[in-house]
Amino acid sequence: MHPVVIFLFALLCILLFTAKLRLHPFLSLVLVSVLTGVLAGEPLATVEAITGGLGSVFSRFAIIITCGSVIGLLLQRTGGTSLIASDIIRFSRNPLLALNFLGFLFSVPLMCYILAYVIFIPIAKELAARLDNPPISTATALALGAVASFNLVYPSPVVISAAEELSANTDRLFILGFLIAIPTSIAGYLYARWLGRTEPEGVSNRVNQRRSEIQEKNVEIYRNTAENPPRLEAYSPIFFPLLLIFLQAGFGHSYPVLTFLGNPNIALLTGVILSIFSGRRLGSFALRELVEKAVRRSGVVLLDLCGGGALGATLAMTGAGEALGQLFLQLSLPHILIPFLVAAALQTVQGSRVVTMLIAPSLLLPLVPELGLPPEILILSMASGTFVISHVNDPFFWIFGELAELEPSEVFRSNTLGGALMGIVSFLLVSAAYVSFY
Repeated sequence: MHPVVIFLFALLCILLFTAKLRLHPFLSLVLVSVLTGVLAGEPLATVEAITGGLGSVFSRFAIIITCGSVIGLLLQRTGGTSLIASDIIRFSRNPLLALNFLGFLFSVPLMCYILAYVIFIPIAKELAARLDNPPISTATALALGAVASFNLVYPSPVVISAAEELSANTDRLFILGFLIAIPTSIAGYLYARWLGRTEPEGVSNRVNQRRSEIQEKNVEIYRNTAENPPRLEAYSPIFFPLLLIFLQAGFGHSYPVLTFLGNPNIALLTGVILSIFSGRRLGSFALRELVEKAVRRSGVVLLDLCGGGALGATLAMTGAGEALGQLFLQLSLPHILIPFLVAAALQTVQGSRVVTMLIAPSLLLPLVPELGLPPEILILSMASGTFVISHVNDPFFWIFGELAELEPSEVFRSNTLGGALMGIVSFLLVSAAYVSFY
């Protein structure tokens, strides 16, 4: 069976299992992965691809997600997120834009937009509760700001490998990418604000009931929260790990201690220790219960993530990404549109923005003379394609939804459609830069 047909079949099966049959996402993703491999005629390789995809995602995200869950819950229970949210409200006229800026600012230095989202999502949820904003709005503003800079600004992992392979002028690439990323991030913020204002009234009773339960839990937590901790205790579990990561990035490998402490896994474990210290006033029993609850919650997130990793690895095995890329290359399209569509196809198939930008330059390298595009424009056109389309095989799709406590349908409306909008805005800006300066 043709790889493109297999890809479309996989998407339809996932929609059927998750939306119609309401099967758990992990089981849906693994079952579709098996079907995909069998249709590709590689049943034995399918098992290896599934287990490899599961293991790869778990090794990358297990510690980060678990630590982020523990830090977030303890900060909420001790009053730390309430204090930080109060400071943001006090010093920012537009807290939603401030969240978008936080994601944009920290995504590239952290070298991971997912890590930036995990660190700041407790503050986004607190702001949603304090300002009576829909959680979907604050989470979307934060996430889309983080994705904007991560996808476009050199030396993000998304851009740096393509810059080396295509011998781009890094100074020009940084300036262009940064100037395009700012309005792209603002487009994400505007979409998040619009999303909050247009929450559909016809949301299912089950979703409305779940939201009511969450709000009741939050009210109970705020009632029982200890008196706000000192600012140093409130901020340190979030910003001390950030400081360690920045120091490691700034000094490179010259200082082994900083390299060790600045590893995101170790840095967030340090944040867990600081949050536990801040929560000592709650008592040992309550503290232990909260940590166990956070770990259990992170386990659910990780299962969904691993399922997405399994599907991404299986689809990559079928060659669907390369087939879609070649299909676009054969069409008579404007040259600047081809890198965008090739990257969008790869992103849709395998889910990882970094992997997309590792593969896409190799596919396009033989066509660079024929396309006649400057390397910086070629790279930024591909980078714009990585916004499209985040769906069930993208680990961030599940991280976004689980940590923001949103249904998959809400994640499609917020993360997927918002990212697609930003990809179009980014591509139009890249096209405008090409026409204006080249």
